[in-house]
Amino acid sequence: MTGADAIVKCLEQEHVEVVFGYPGVAITPFYNSILSTDIRTILVRQEQNAAHAASGYARITGRTGVVAVTSGPGAENLITGIATAFADSIPMVCITGQVDSKLMGSDVFQEADISGAVESFVKYSYIVRDAKDIPRIFKEAFHIAATGRKGPVLIDIPIDIQEDNLNKFVYPEDAKMRTYKPTVQGHIVQIKKVIRELSKAKRPILCVGGGVHLSGAKDEVIAFVEKNRIPVVCTMMGLSVMPTHHPLFYGMVGNNGQAYGNRAMNQADMIVMVGARVADRSISQPDLITENKVLVHIDVDPAEIGKNTQPAIPLVGDIGSIFKNFNELEYESDYSEWVDVLNKYRTEGENRKSAALKMAVTNQSRMQGADPVAFIRTLSLAMEEDAVYVADVGQNQLWSCANCVIRKGRFMTSGGMGTMGYAIPAAMGAKIADPSRQVVAVCGDGGFQMVMMELGTMRQYDIQAKVVVIRNKVLGLVRQYQHYHYHDHFSVIDLGDYPRIDRLTEAYDMHYYKVEDNQNIRKVVDAFLDDPVSSILEVFIDPNETA
Repeated sequence: MTGADAIVKCLEQEHVEVVFGYPGVAITPFYNSILSTDIRTILVRQEQNAAHAASGYARITGRTGVVAVTSGPGAENLITGIATAFADSIPMVCITGQVDSKLMGSDVFQEADISGAVESFVKYSYIVRDAKDIPRIFKEAFHIAATGRKGPVLIDIPIDIQEDNLNKFVYPEDAKMRTYKPTVQGHIVQIKKVIRELSKAKRPILCVGGGVHLSGAKDEVIAFVEKNRIPVVCTMMGLSVMPTHHPLFYGMVGNNGQAYGNRAMNQADMIVMVGARVADRSISQPDLITENKVLVHIDVDPAEIGKNTQPAIPLVGDIGSIFKNFNELEYESDYSEWVDVLNKYRTEGENRKSAALKMAVTNQSRMQGADPVAFIRTLSLAMEEDAVYVADVGQNQLWSCANCVIRKGRFMTSGGMGTMGYAIPAAMGAKIADPSRQVVAVCGDGGFQMVMMELGTMRQYDIQAKVVVIRNKVLGLVRQYQHYHYHDHFSVIDLGDYPRIDRLTEAYDMHYYKVEDNQNIRKVVDAFLDDPVSSILEVFIDPNETA
């Protein structure tokens, strides 16, 4: 067996079903060996999108995504995708080909120190020096990627190592790593402290983040919330932990969150942060918002706890395990007065939003094009209950976070890194992960043009994800910032009139739909979603719209 054969055998041992990538000479031994297996390979059109697709796949399956690309520019193109996965704690194993090991360091053709380049964006990286180490390295890599705070692991493999022979292949049953032992079980003393404080609190709030999705603990968290009638808010990455219209859910918090959700955080006497970084987008002034409150921070990564503000009760461990413990403990509580207050805030906030939306829809002359809030609300309500909504980055992301109605489905976006172009490849990965689910990518015309070549991947592999392009012909969020901070001194934000998306859709044998005003949104959306053929919906909005 060659080193390349051993790599493929390792992937089979890890029950890998699909590899996203882009071959080149330095990774061809691997791609030659993978042909003899049932592992599916997806050829993307640019390496960064292989990582985004693997991210979408991992977030829907809960398993580790796998990427394989060549050396030099192939590996370098992967960096943004790796950084995006790292920022959002997505489990991923990235395999990169490398030049002959005897030539490394000689600046030969397509050599790049990819291991050094990604040092700050991976949980760990390997350079394989001996083919016999491949089974151990891959076992460790998958273990590291999928445990503790999940994230990407890079394995750089020179072409000669892929071509070398192994005398014996033995895949380890366990990863034995003396220096890597993530905490799973929460400390029972700390767990009891949390319950004790909850029994004393009058106005507690749970703030759930993306760690709840990553740990697969959604059911345990909801069970605890419903059992004890505790109000919940979320960060951007925590969207879809709770259904939008759950009676105990009060929206997303932060700069672009719901006003009543932020008000709940401000007035709470106890905040329980669950699988969420205390970061600037969700809590811009952590010391101020946690003042005179009992702050509990629950996270699997001890490095996050105390990084931005000091909790009264730190609790390290897997969220699923911790909430299983919580659900086994009983305590007396009555938060009904607090819930009544928050319900009043929410009703007032939703009434104001509905009135503003009604005015925008009826007053068509106010601006050109469709109202993005009305469109996103209509789209999400028309989607299937368990659909996957993938938002890109920019104004479309903010409109989506604030107005997408989630029932039993999943909301995904690039949160920590804010990577434009994420939505379409991530939607491809999500659809491959679960072909039975409806998957819709929503992006702006700027993000769309960064990855529109992946329409070819969608058609080639019959990936029936839907694509929405919200078009205002500008870099909307940058323009919005320049509007407020530079008093309409706009600089380098005009995207012009191209491409003609109707003709581009035709070039890829896809179906084209468009919304130009508020009059026929639901009719067009229904036709778009019902179309069995890959399709694009272009929504024209006014560039003066702000999120």
